[in-house]
Amino acid sequence: MLMTVTFTLNGVQAQAEQPEEETVVKSKPVKNTFESIWLIDAQTVMVPYKGTFEIDFQHRFGTWNNGYDDFYGVFAASNIRMGFSYVPVERLMVGFGLTKFNNLWDFYGKYAILKQMQDGGSPVSLTYYGNAAVDTRREEDTNFTDGIDRWSFFHQIMVARKITDKFSLQLAGNMSWFNYTQVYDSNGEYLGEDQKALFSGTVIARYKLSNTIGITVEYDQPFTSSSQLRNPEPNLSIGLELVTSSHAFQLFVGNYQSLVPQYNQAFNQNNFFDNEILIGFNLTRLWNF
Repeated sequence: MLMTVTFTLNGVQAQAEQPEEETVVKSKPVKNTFESIWLIDAQTVMVPYKGTFEIDFQHRFGTWNNGYDDFYGVFAASNIRMGFSYVPVERLMVGFGLTKFNNLWDFYGKYAILKQMQDGGSPVSLTYYGNAAVDTRREEDTNFTDGIDRWSFFHQIMVARKITDKFSLQLAGNMSWFNYTQVYDSNGEYLGEDQKALFSGTVIARYKLSNTIGITVEYDQPFTSSSQLRNPEPNLSIGLELVTSSHAFQLFVGNYQSLVPQYNQAFNQNNFFDNEILIGFNLTRLWNF
């Protein structure tokens, strides 16, 4: 009887000496650094959840410097793009689009390399975006000699941080690549051969006025030393964003009119401070499957 009692007490003592298991709290990604994959003319670091299908409708009116003659650009020549994207696996988005100017088809992918975390982990989000665009105009409407001349490419690395609950900032480095490098002026006069690769930088920011309304800003700076003949103008855009759980609507003014990024970065001739400004809007719609 005595041996039984002793065994039981030793067992209780051994059990009491075991250390308690620590609860591990996993850090979660910061939510909604931006509300959409687009902010004005720029991609953001955002990649939607796996299984998300998205349709984008982007519209740019003509410049408003003719005033009432074309109702401040509304009745001038406009540019339109329809885009479609899907997220097949976490962090990866793929898609394609069709643009009115030059009948451009673009095919793209975006991958979220790092996500800003709430507690510990990465202090920023890091995302890569790339596209390949093909000019599908009829041969007689172009100066192309080979099929490969129709192709251009764009590579972008974006770094963003949600600094406060209301304010987010993103910086990006860009490279535009054109297989066709012959440059002509607006009168069709041949200027010469330009470099295939052009470099630029982009800054975007959003400040939330409420849960559904925000002020947006974009600035794009070409590095003109890499493009002596094209000599593109910088872009400045300012706008307003309205969002719901499945929609984003952005209305803004700026001086970019092309809707495929390498064409904006390489060929923009509108100058914001010469009143060559246009009205634009983006509308996105998401479905989750």
